[in-house]
Amino acid sequence: MTTAKLSAATPPPQASENGAINPRWLSDLQGRLTKSLSLKLSPEDAGTVKDRLAYLDKNWLVLSAGREGFLAEPERRGVDGHAIQWGDMDLMVRHVNNVIYNRFAESGRVNWTRKLAQFTDPKYEQEWFDLMTPKGIGLILASIRTDFKCPMTFPDRITVLHKLVTKPDYSSDRFYLDVVVYSEQQRRPAAKCFEDIVVYDYKAAKKAPLKPFMVDELRATFDLQEQRKEDTEKKIAELHEFVEQVEGSAGTV
Repeated sequence: MTTAKLSAATPPPQASENGAINPRWLSDLQGRLTKSLSLKLSPEDAGTVKDRLAYLDKNWLVLSAGREGFLAEPERRGVDGHAIQWGDMDLMVRHVNNVIYNRFAESGRVNWTRKLAQFTDPKYEQEWFDLMTPKGIGLILASIRTDFKCPMTFPDRITVLHKLVTKPDYSSDRFYLDVVVYSEQQRRPAAKCFEDIVVYDYKAAKKAPLKPFMVDELRATFDLQEQRKEDTEKKIAELHEFVEQVEGSAGTV
């Protein structure tokens, strides 16, 4: 993707944030479940607690991402398990250089877009790939804003996910993406970005709407994001209800 400064016809939306979500909800829930094992539980309850802990350990990424509407299956990941390199670090401050996060977001965006081809008619595959080139209709990064959440150091691995902020329509000549860079070592976001993407017709040298089949897929993706957020909230609510029942049965509440 080419990076350029283009004026927006309308002010872009704000990056989506759910202020009600405690960023440490996962570690807090794991801590409560682990602590409950020291209580006087029946063998059956203790076994169920261990099962829930194993579930959280295995699915932490899908749950954390899904709660914010990100689709985290491997086929949806822009960057999956990429190893942080020693050269990514700023040795003056001893953590990954801030500039590197935007490179992670860029790589993730390119791969996320190309991967959309697998969900549509195979005859359109090359057109999805061509969005990354100046052959015809392409995508230009108009702007990016990055919020740093926690420092990362070598060694670590990252996963980068993208999601649509708003649902595109068939006249849209730009769309907006939220990005999250997860640290595998810390099991939490290391950075979040907000990207303003312009659709550009290189042959006509002007902005242009996406092709209808692309809009169809983006709209379907947005609907999946919304459903994932709802499903994940239900699953997490069930986990919280379970731990409260366990604590209550042991006489701690």
